[in-house]
Amino acid sequence: MNFAQVLDDIQEGIIIVDQKAKIVVFNQIAAELMDVSVEQSIGRPVEDVVPNTRLPIILKTGREELNRKQKLKRTAIITNRKPLFDERGNIVGAYALFRDITQIKEMSRQLNHLRELIHLLESILYSTEDAISVVDEKGLGVYINPAYTRITGLTEKDVIGKPATVDITEGESIHMKVLKSQKPIKGKLLKVGPNGKRVIVDVAPLFIKGQLKGSVGVIHDTVEIKKLSNELEQAKQMIRNLEAKYTFEDIIGEHSSIKKAIERAKVAAKTPATVLLRGESGTGKELFAHAIHNVSNRKNNPFIRVNCAAFQESLLNSELFGYVEGAFTGAKKGGKKGFFEEANGGTIFLDEIGEISLNTQAKILRVLQEKEIIPVGGNRPIHVDVRIIAATNVDLEEAVEEKKFRKDLYYRLNVFPIYIPELKERKEDIPLLCKHLIRKYNQEYGRSVDNISQEAIKILMKYHWPGNVRELENAIGRAMINMKIGEKIIKPKHLPILEVNLNLLNEDRNSFSIDHQGKTLREFLEEMEKAYIQQLLRKNKGNKTKTAKDLNISIRSLYYKLEKHQLE
Repeated sequence: MNFAQVLDDIQEGIIIVDQKAKIVVFNQIAAELMDVSVEQSIGRPVEDVVPNTRLPIILKTGREELNRKQKLKRTAIITNRKPLFDERGNIVGAYALFRDITQIKEMSRQLNHLRELIHLLESILYSTEDAISVVDEKGLGVYINPAYTRITGLTEKDVIGKPATVDITEGESIHMKVLKSQKPIKGKLLKVGPNGKRVIVDVAPLFIKGQLKGSVGVIHDTVEIKKLSNELEQAKQMIRNLEAKYTFEDIIGEHSSIKKAIERAKVAAKTPATVLLRGESGTGKELFAHAIHNVSNRKNNPFIRVNCAAFQESLLNSELFGYVEGAFTGAKKGGKKGFFEEANGGTIFLDEIGEISLNTQAKILRVLQEKEIIPVGGNRPIHVDVRIIAATNVDLEEAVEEKKFRKDLYYRLNVFPIYIPELKERKEDIPLLCKHLIRKYNQEYGRSVDNISQEAIKILMKYHWPGNVRELENAIGRAMINMKIGEKIIKPKHLPILEVNLNLLNEDRNSFSIDHQGKTLREFLEEMEKAYIQQLLRKNKGNKTKTAKDLNISIRSLYYKLEKHQLE
């Protein structure tokens, strides 16, 4: 038997020393690990061949050492060291049996890394709000996450090892379709679980080294998607409220009166002056306010629009100036910023400023004079840097004479007045405005109307437009809604709403008539109400407070009716 060959075939390194610590056995594996030859090692002291060897210590103590790690030049080993005894129990030598664990350590490191990745993946799958389901190549369930159970009502017991069709209440299994086609499928609407939950499903095939091993599905709750969509829309609306949307390019008209107003507005935009927009309802005062802000040096800061007439006085004060915690019953914890603070650094547009009380007027005057506000319930002033653009259709001069509007505030607001003409003063712009509105509503309604006929234009030109451009917008919008698919030209038949209003051309009449043919009682009464409100607005020169008083309704009820009849 070749003893040396047996030693070399063993996969561990072996070193045997005599009682003088000289090497008597040194196999090939040991030589490779120690980076020396067998021939050079035999007969030499072990300390000369193996750095930091502990075999001499084993000879002295007679104690074994098991599973000890040791670092060599290029490798790491794990070794067992034991003494050798003769039949009398005397130590006659010692040996070390060791194995290279460098690869094992690397495998262990990779295994730990893999475990960390698995743990991370499980954490992601457990924390996601979307339901995850995985099936194998046979379509049998192998994994679901907690969100899957929450959305579908099915547990691991219901799904794991079961066919992919087990969770379908209505529709086909998308997993099975994907396994068959080996292509992803997205956005499929299904009903799943015992309660028939409506979900949207995305499924993709799973390939490992080119082989189909199953598919993974992501299930989205349609209720949650709708909720998020609503929240997104609300956020967009809030952003729109904080931004000025329009520029001077959105103000349409070639008449000298509107051009003059635009030129004055452009001059005002380059200054920090307070601007007072004068004009009847529907002439485009808010459009001018947006445009002025958008070319001013405040254009990158907030634009806040406030309809002063839409709030009761107590509510208007808290909305304009904010309030501190505990200011009144129902006040939010921590208080609330007012519109002036929200507009800090930017512009605040105070629409219908002629409708506010003398008490609120005094507080707005303080903002103009001192550039500071005091929140409701507070006593410490807060500095604000806000440009004020105000608008009104009220005769402020008359209101000052009647002591309904503060003279000092009037002078502060009237630094740069801009008069915006009524539509009846610039009827020449009606064809141009109609083309603009057709383009606008084509986009909004998904229509493809080309133009408006001359006959329809003549009807529009005859009308006196008490609601101004806003009423024209309403008329064109309703006309396009009334048009049949394929109709390209707005004709008189598309403008029935003006038939009622044309009966009011004679403004000296104390009564009015409405064509009742073909109308239900409700439609007839609605048109009567609209016509009467228009008549009173004209009589009161657009003053909504007086109009509401004549109608014996609150100002808020009037605003509701103006919005309902699209007169605002």
